[in-house]
Amino acid sequence: MRQVILDTETTGFSPKSGDRVIEIGCVEVIDREITDNQYHVYINPQGKLVGDSFKVHGISDDFLVDKPLFTDIVDEFLTWIGNSEIIAHNAKFDIDFLDHELYLSASNIRLSENNLITDSLVLARENFPNQRNTLDALCSRFNVDNSGRDLHGALIDADLLAQVYLGLTGGQFSLLDDDSGKGSGDGFEYAVASSEQELSAYLQRVPVIKAGPEDLALHQEYLEKLGVSKEKLW
Repeated sequence: MRQVILDTETTGFSPKSGDRVIEIGCVEVIDREITDNQYHVYINPQGKLVGDSFKVHGISDDFLVDKPLFTDIVDEFLTWIGNSEIIAHNAKFDIDFLDHELYLSASNIRLSENNLITDSLVLARENFPNQRNTLDALCSRFNVDNSGRDLHGALIDADLLAQVYLGLTGGQFSLLDDDSGKGSGDGFEYAVASSEQELSAYLQRVPVIKAGPEDLALHQEYLEKLGVSKEKLW
């Protein structure tokens, strides 16, 4: 199964107000493994940056002046995304911007119509109700090293989110809380369930994989080789 972890940087907060996408970063996940296959591009917004966006991402007008337009990269972007599931944090923000860019480029495709969209912020709020669920907060919760994130950047944020997402959807909870709010394991594999409600919400998301007929037959064959009957197991 192929999934795409996606993030964008923009000139502002609303495409309806004329704000544009200036950076796209994507990380590929296949069968719950983060691969080295990434997509990253800076985009010329065809206008001056406005407001305080520079303070967020540190991307300047001078830096973007020689970068491609969205229409120049739209085909390669859509080809790279394909029909994969897209995961983004506060996904409506990124998808609304990208759908608007696709509209301006006269593309007949909208990500919101062509791809399954999963919002990791919604997942985080389900697992950790009434807690901070920003990307930085989740990195801390899942022991993901975000020390290099001085400013927002689409690719680095997508990479961090990929690690956080795997923790959200398959990480292991420690049943014992500690003062730091982190588990004792390495990386993002361990997090802390600080309440029964939080643990219950997590367990509801853990996939249950049942053995099929072929698996059961192989298991029985192995038991017979060992000379162990089902009755002895119980």
